[in-house]
Amino acid sequence: MTIYDVIKKPLVTEKSNVLKEANGTYVFEVNAAADKPLIKKSVEELFGVKVKSVQTSIQPGKYKRFGKAAGKTKAVKKAMVTLSEGKIELFEGV
Repeated sequence: MTIYDVIKKPLVTEKSNVLKEANGTYVFEVNAAADKPLIKKSVEELFGVKVKSVQTSIQPGKYKRFGKAAGKTKAVKKAMVTLSEGKIELFEGV
């Protein structure tokens, strides 16, 4: 798995914006097989910042109904990355 396969997309929500402004924590959706050291390495290499800590959580899929059809959404792994130095320009101005 390369560093480009680890981070799928940034998550921009009200809660992630509060975390970013309060203590410099950025939230990403990551590959389910990625572990904390790999996430840390990927963020440092992709964005050129120094990572202080990484926290992960898995959001389980929810059951949904669409008319008569019932299904389940996919589970999502999130990574909350706290930076010790620098900013990620991707999030600025959002």
